[in-house]
Amino acid sequence: MRLCVQAALEVYKEMVLLYLEEGRRQVNSRCADLEPWQIVGATVITTLGAVWIKGFLFQQESNLSHGTTHGCKVGGLNGTICNTIQSQLNKALDDMSASLCTLKEGMSYTKQLPSKGLSQSQVLDKIREYETLNEVQWENGCVSGAVYWGDESLTNLLVKVYGDFAWSNPLHPDIFPGVRKMEAEVVRMACTLFRGGPSSCGTVTSGGTESILMACKAYRDMAYERGVKYPEIVAPVSVHAAFDKAAHYFGMKLVHVPLDEKSMKVDVKAMKRAINKNTAMLVCSTPQFPHGIIDPVEEVAKLAVRYNLPLHVDACLGGFLIVFMAKAGYPLAPFDFRVKGVTSISADTHKYGYAPKGSSVILYSDKKYRHYQYFVAPDWQGGIYASPSVAGSRPGGIIAACWATMMHMGEDGYIDATKKIVSTARKIQKAICKINGVFVFGEPKVSVVAIGSDVFDIFRLSNALTSKGWNLNTLQYPSSIHICCTVLHTKSGVADQFVRDVKEQVAIIMKNPKEKTTGMGAIYGMAQSIPDRSMVTEISRGFLDCLYSTEVSKPNTSQMNGNGKAH
Repeated sequence: MRLCVQAALEVYKEMVLLYLEEGRRQVNSRCADLEPWQIVGATVITTLGAVWIKGFLFQQESNLSHGTTHGCKVGGLNGTICNTIQSQLNKALDDMSASLCTLKEGMSYTKQLPSKGLSQSQVLDKIREYETLNEVQWENGCVSGAVYWGDESLTNLLVKVYGDFAWSNPLHPDIFPGVRKMEAEVVRMACTLFRGGPSSCGTVTSGGTESILMACKAYRDMAYERGVKYPEIVAPVSVHAAFDKAAHYFGMKLVHVPLDEKSMKVDVKAMKRAINKNTAMLVCSTPQFPHGIIDPVEEVAKLAVRYNLPLHVDACLGGFLIVFMAKAGYPLAPFDFRVKGVTSISADTHKYGYAPKGSSVILYSDKKYRHYQYFVAPDWQGGIYASPSVAGSRPGGIIAACWATMMHMGEDGYIDATKKIVSTARKIQKAICKINGVFVFGEPKVSVVAIGSDVFDIFRLSNALTSKGWNLNTLQYPSSIHICCTVLHTKSGVADQFVRDVKEQVAIIMKNPKEKTTGMGAIYGMAQSIPDRSMVTEISRGFLDCLYSTEVSKPNTSQMNGNGKAH
């Protein structure tokens, strides 16, 4: 047997040598008439071409976005159209600047320190002057999201607690042991709410974005450890933009998975197809921001277990609602650490946890994951430096105020608030579904109700509701608007007024449904249609520049959407 195998190998070896010799002869014969410089040049060009193809196929930015980012620059649009679009976007930027930077009569910007410090009473007078700039009356429940409670008695408590810990910093646990204890307790209470076991853990962060960044950083480093050079995040297209930011910051690639068009949940089969050797993590939202839909966590978790991948559940928006919904009479499918495969959860305490802004938690099912989140510099001359999250120094006052909120609310307070908010959102959803000309996306189960139309441009409704005093979120791909219900919307008459206004304005629009959209609605619609997304990026950068402007703008009478997003 051994002799037979050896003989076969010898025959195979001879055949390979014959093929190689024939290949060498063919190459030499074809190159016989070429000069040396031509052979060298062809080799260089072929090598460079191969390198370019490799770079194109394995670039960090997805091929789709790469191909659609430079439409004008590479001739996707002709110069006239590009100039027209740029002109309209510049006008929108001017409108934004005028809206954001307009001051009341007699006001000016402070551009240098006062030569002599102001007294406390003078400072407070100045503060009251700045408060007069507020034109959106969020206290009346006219704003989508943004302020999730605003209760005066709770505010007074938070101000007192924050003041007591204003100078504290958890970077120095030996100096501020009380803050260390409160942070540990906030994390443990949150782990308990999300059904974490004894090994579950986490940290307090500055908000949902940082919580998401920390999870992505941890899973990127885990992927590096197992030899992945180009880590990828596989997430629904509806996932929060913080994952785009994480991919940008950490050199990862975000692979967007499409949604089921009817349910608006992530397509699990498409997610399975997106998994490859570079996948570092999977993501679900509970619920996602645009349409308030909860992704099928249990189904995606099965993929995570099958392919031995971590699964992050983004509950930043509704986390402190969904954990109380069953006890509030609104049971949900399992979404937390009870589900095998869920390895981390992000939830904002400064949303439906009702803590002051700048507060969130990132939770892990096991300490082994949290270790990848940490940063340690063991050889710094200033001593061993170790921090749990992005920030070094952190405001202990925010942690203390978050702890105080959770303790003050208690389970009964959260359940009561959850019951009011979810019932209000479902009341609005049910009423909107009865209005001819509009529809609700999917079957939202928490606090967000997204509205669309197959008959008219939904941004016309956005403009109309803005004129009625409502401040809603404007969405794209597909065009839609949504209202994110808070405790403020549960006040008597608020939800009924919203439904009446929607019904009234839709009836007006339906008289001429094909009429063109004007104002900011037209800008939003046009922005979606621009294949050169770099132009939209530039206008967004211009918007951010406006936020830091200290130049007085002329008053502008156009309606602006001030929901805090760079559109």
